Amino acid sequence: MSTIEKALDKMLSEGRPENIIESPAITQSIQAEPAEHQVLPDASPDKLMIEIDTKRLSKLNFVANSQERTLISEEYRVIKRKLINNAFGALSSTLKNPNLILVTSTRPGEGKTFNSVNLALSIALEQDKTVLLIDADVLRPNVSRTLDISVPLGLTDYLSSDKVGVTDIMYSTSVERLKLIAAGKPHHLSTELLASDKMMALVQEFASRYPDRIVIFDAPPLLGVNETAVLAGMCGQAVVVVEENKTSLNELEKAISLLPSDLAVGFVINKASRSVDKGYGYGYGYYAKS
Repeated sequence: MSTIEKALDKMLSEGRPENIIESPAITQSIQAEPAEHQVLPDASPDKLMIEIDTKRLSKLNFVANSQERTLISEEYRVIKRKLINNAFGALSSTLKNPNLILVTSTRPGEGKTFNSVNLALSIALEQDKTVLLIDADVLRPNVSRTLDISVPLGLTDYLSSDKVGVTDIMYSTSVERLKLIAAGKPHHLSTELLASDKMMALVQEFASRYPDRIVIFDAPPLLGVNETAVLAGMCGQAVVVVEENKTSLNELEKAISLLPSDLAVGFVINKASRSVDKGYGYGYGYYAKS
């Protein structure tokens, strides 16, 4: 067992060990509640649907959105189950916005977007759940590039302009039950935009409007930026992606310290080099801060 795996086991055991689950190691082939509650519209029915090439994604080791049972699909079935249970099960009443899930890492390049997209694709396979994937890494957006799509407007455009509505940035996709919001144009006030009342109102709508929806925020890495800590305060769950043999224990502990103490925090060990039959992989549970 690697140093990172031992550290994660220790963190989780100090919290709530009954919430820990494991799956085979994951590998990858590419790198304030508003004063008045206003119901926001969903994606406009007149807007063109975004076509996602699932065959291309499957070749790149993403979840296959089909009847085919692949290893990566099975791994993410295990990962998503705890997140869904926390979002809609008995534990949901103890979490703020439990259906809002932040996906992040300590530093760039550890595979957070790979995991965000795979989680979204896997949750979209659920027959009674829908998923909204938001590229909240407005500094270095990567969701659109990973999916090989292009949209004219995104999150920063909505937050920075009164002329852009929610229907202008939320897109339906060719993957049933999956909707998408891109990052939008770069903006020098990205932290302030994400911390604004407008963002808070939008997040509250995402948390409460649809009883069957999970929202995944592909967020910036925790270290070196302020945006992720702002987003984490709005979410109920977080998935921290840890790259095997790269993420240092000191950086991991520093990153975790930036997350709210009441957040349900899980870990994904990514880019693992071990063979899948050795049983290393995903652990999920509360990390109890001292």
